[in-house]
Amino acid sequence: MYYVPYTYPYPYQNPYYVNVPMYDYGRQDLYWGYLNELDYANRYQYWQSINQRNIEMKDYGKQPFVVNIEEATKQNSTFRTVLWTGSYLQVTLMSINMGEDIGLEMHPDVDQFLRIEEGHGIVQMGDSKDNLTFQARVSDDFAIMVPAGKWHNVTNTGNTPLKLYSIYAPPEHPFGTVHRTKAEAMAAEENHE
Repeated sequence: MYYVPYTYPYPYQNPYYVNVPMYDYGRQDLYWGYLNELDYANRYQYWQSINQRNIEMKDYGKQPFVVNIEEATKQNSTFRTVLWTGSYLQVTLMSINMGEDIGLEMHPDVDQFLRIEEGHGIVQMGDSKDNLTFQARVSDDFAIMVPAGKWHNVTNTGNTPLKLYSIYAPPEHPFGTVHRTKAEAMAAEENHE
């Protein structure tokens, strides 16, 4: 018999395999019978349509609720719409027109979180109305944390509506609040005080 040296991991030098050069002609499916480019396009359009369906703008209250918050925020066209009010938390959607602002305000017992989904703006904060010492530019995907007791304002500096959502802890507005315009919101706040 012939002596064949032991080679790891096989005792023989892989007699059945050959290295064949592979060429990359774009993405090629392993199983041609299953998915092709058209199938991928159709699936993408299907999931895109599900994610962009119209969301009913109302307060879903203290019930369990799941939503694509980015799509809901972009879909909202009112100045303020409460989307969900719980015992200790509230989510509102806002759309600030070009050149407008939220309005200088302060919540003594409420921490606030705001997230910009679309547009550009400036956020200002401070310890008093006349001394807004903090200022920052914000745009898509920026988050703003406002501590209780801080005066704050967000102004739209872009050329499209500024779309954002706000989370109050505890809730700030009455259940089901919808303010179509800033003027309507200001009038409601004056009546509420």
